[in-house]
Amino acid sequence: QVQLVESGGGLVQTGGSLRLSCAASGSTFRFNAMDMGWYRQTPGKRRELVAGITSGGTLNYADSVKGRFTISRDNAKNTVYLQMNSLKPEDTAVYYCRAQGVYVYWGQGTQVTVSS
Repeated sequence: QVQLVESGGGLVQTGGSLRLSCAASGSTFRFNAMDMGWYRQTPGKRRELVAGITSGGTLNYADSVKGRFTISRDNAKNTVYLQMNSLKPEDTAVYYCRAQGVYVYWGQGTQVTVSS
């Protein structure tokens, strides 16, 4: 079993920045073998991929965040980050951390609100 705890969400003005963190823990898992991702969801819409980083370090981003968001991981700390710059009101959502090994795990989500 893997537990994921997100932090770093909040309220920010348009053009501002936030850094989300997702700390993973569990009795029997290898963080460095897991593909990690950040997703977001707004009411009435499907959860969508924002950014992903594989165990080998391959990155991918949604077109809407390319050039503004950066995903990274620190395997020594079992943590994945999402640096969000130049935030826009349309980035407002609940952001979820996802881990995939043999199974898929989700965090509880953290709210990001960008005011115009």
